[in-house]
Amino acid sequence: MATPAQWIEGARPRTLPAAIAPVLVGTGAAAYLDGFVWWKALLALGVALALQIGVNYANDYSDGIRGTDENRVGPLRLVGSKVATPQQVKTAAFACFGVGAVLGVVLCATSNWWLLVAGAASLVGAWFYTGGKKPYGYRALGEVSVFLFFGLVAVLGTTYVQAERLHWTAVAGAVAIGSIACALLVANNLRDIPTDTETGKRTLAVVLGAARSRRLYAGLIALAFILAALSALATPWALLALIALPLGFRAVKVVVSDAVGPALIPVLKDTGLTELLYAIGLAVGLALGG
Repeated sequence: MATPAQWIEGARPRTLPAAIAPVLVGTGAAAYLDGFVWWKALLALGVALALQIGVNYANDYSDGIRGTDENRVGPLRLVGSKVATPQQVKTAAFACFGVGAVLGVVLCATSNWWLLVAGAASLVGAWFYTGGKKPYGYRALGEVSVFLFFGLVAVLGTTYVQAERLHWTAVAGAVAIGSIACALLVANNLRDIPTDTETGKRTLAVVLGAARSRRLYAGLIALAFILAALSALATPWALLALIALPLGFRAVKVVVSDAVGPALIPVLKDTGLTELLYAIGLAVGLALGG
């Protein structure tokens, strides 16, 4: 029976910036449009956190029953390490999805019901990333999903439910946050290339190979900061996002230095913190510039 501490570790807290960041940026963009609504922002944050934790438990369950986590480097896998049964982890995943769905329905009821389509797509995408008979995460499509749901949908959805309109700064922020979130997954899958290759898990990193995956990571991080500079055309305050540049540069430096295995674990932390700092800086900048 897993302890509370193991359940928390299994939720992979280091991935939570990927849920918090898009809500921050989306809220900053809403404030730029004079549309900030604090309680809607909190509801959006609740949805994002519930889905992120649900995805993490779902991945733990699906990878665990396939045996792809048995020799994995990195955080505790509940099923793979046999501290929890597959059914327990699956139940935890669907409980999180349920919380996210309830909060999402409340949010849609206060804004626009067509947003339920985006919410339903997010839930389906969360489960079938590694779940089902043909998970798309095993077909090199994980980064596409992360960019779509933890970038475009999360940022633009957060902006729209508050301001009920969009602006190009929200789109730029969505692409930037989606890019850093993708970089986080690229770094994770770069670390796991040996074990994923052995188990037949065809991630984008496996398909591209280590060298091109390293270049992709660097390019995604660079794109985010280029977009911060572009957003300064709307308000110079957007350059506050550059507070994350030193941390992002440090992560890129490690990745392009041919680091492998456990040496890449700190990169996951640095990338997550880069995303969070970037989001805080950009959100504050957009709010000040509105």
